[in-house]
Amino acid sequence: MEYEVQAMNERVERESRFVPELQKAIQKVIVGQRYLVDRLLIGILCDGHVLIEGVPGLAKTLSVKTLASVIDTRFQRIQFTPDLLPADLLGTEIYNPKDHTFTSKRGPIFANLILADEINRAPAKVQSALLECMQERQVTIGDKTYPLAFPFLVMATQNPIEQEGTYPLPEAQIDRFMLKLRVTYPSRDEEKAIMEAVTGAGLPSVTPVINPDTLRKAQATVREIYMDEKVKNYILDVVFATRDPKSFGLDIGHLIAYGGSPRATIFLASAARAHAFLRGRGYVTPEDVKAVGPDVLRHRVIVTYEAEAEELTSDAVIQRIFDHIDVP
Repeated sequence: MEYEVQAMNERVERESRFVPELQKAIQKVIVGQRYLVDRLLIGILCDGHVLIEGVPGLAKTLSVKTLASVIDTRFQRIQFTPDLLPADLLGTEIYNPKDHTFTSKRGPIFANLILADEINRAPAKVQSALLECMQERQVTIGDKTYPLAFPFLVMATQNPIEQEGTYPLPEAQIDRFMLKLRVTYPSRDEEKAIMEAVTGAGLPSVTPVINPDTLRKAQATVREIYMDEKVKNYILDVVFATRDPKSFGLDIGHLIAYGGSPRATIFLASAARAHAFLRGRGYVTPEDVKAVGPDVLRHRVIVTYEAEAEELTSDAVIQRIFDHIDVP
């Protein structure tokens, strides 16, 4: 077993050599926001989609665009508005009167990294069309189905639901996002650096650091990172505690309407492996699970009206669970 872990450590060290260079390239453009950049990298290493929540102006768009630039992939930003139609996203068939045939015109979804800006401002049909692409990795236009290129990742942003003109995604749809990130304001020093960069010489351009083939190899390595049975059971305990907290000695059943789905277990294990990979380890520790736990669970643990009356968020409930479950 020790030999296998050692071999995995060596493989991770070899396959993750691009990570510091990647982070350095991103930090040329993005000041601060290390949490956001780290979680975006976890999403792309796990081939999982990311939902980013935060007020306008926090470099959400710039972060995704920069990530696409350093991975040598095609970036596409789609602004979601109340009048957007599914055809505006996916594409449509155009009739040619000369030969009486239809040709498919592909929409902006045919890119690698998609930024779905303000997804909660679009009607349900458009949201459903996007989420179908996320799940199936393919698009059907007329009677033809087109596979989406690798990598295909959706980074969706949404404003907090208390802002006017926004409509929260249904829980069943939001569950398809691997991570939900909450982005906050930068510190005073970071904001000063941002001001000096933007109003001075301007933001520098970045060049690709890795290509899709390198990313594919990294993803394969992430999937094989060693996870001990105790860590697997720890993940299961955390997720099951969101569904039946009483069985784990937690008196918070009245605060949880719905617990984490099986996707929570799958994504928590995947994200913990990617977290270990980014830190150059070939094995997962409970700290990896605790680090990514809130991002995987916050949109899957639905709190009750009673919890809202007590001003308790899903983050607060999740923290109680992590504080109570024994760490192996």
